[in-house]
Amino acid sequence: MHFPTPLQPGHLIRRYNRFLADVETSGGILTAHCPNTGSMMGCAEPGMKVWLSPAANPARKLAWTWELAEAEPGVLVGVHTGRSNALVREAIESGRVAALGGYPRIRGEVKYGANSRVDLLLEADGRPPCYVEVKNVTAAVQDGIGHFPDAVTLRGAKHLRELAGMVAAGHRAVLAFCVQREDVREVRPADHIDPAYGRALREAMAAGVEVLALGATVSPAGIELSRMLPVHVP
Repeated sequence: MHFPTPLQPGHLIRRYNRFLADVETSGGILTAHCPNTGSMMGCAEPGMKVWLSPAANPARKLAWTWELAEAEPGVLVGVHTGRSNALVREAIESGRVAALGGYPRIRGEVKYGANSRVDLLLEADGRPPCYVEVKNVTAAVQDGIGHFPDAVTLRGAKHLRELAGMVAAGHRAVLAFCVQREDVREVRPADHIDPAYGRALREAMAAGVEVLALGATVSPAGIELSRMLPVHVP
């Protein structure tokens, strides 16, 4: 995924109300939309270098969207969670995810479960449909280990139960972690943040839900899921 227009660099002043961020740029202070509802642990510290994209719609209330943050020197993180579905879809369609190959049809935001929508539904003649739920991983890393979630997520646990329900119905179900930072070598559940999600993940895996992690190459030019990462669930 390439950004269609150059990003505006700056330094974060503060993130507030979850959806707003003030950024100091060479042209002055901008207020940008923050497209991330998590805690953004380790990715939203005042003074961090960040990058913003201009809104395609000139009439939009906020003309800028927060895309990247430099969490560590030289380590860029894609903080825009709305990009994750498109990144995973792009990786599947380009053949970079062998485990999800062989599905010529992909649909997004398909209704399933208890009043939910699955991020991606993969379909092929003669094969059970494959339900793919995508989760974005940006949490602060220690020793190359990325964690999900970065805040308590009742919705995330609900999705895991619904994926398990799809397996019980004879379908295939996959949880795909979209890791938008390059310093992650392994993904684990954040039991120290949301133990209920960790339990739900283990129960879903025991029920037959598959878990994958895709690591990204991140730059101000674009983001690409370029490598598979191990998922460790002790």
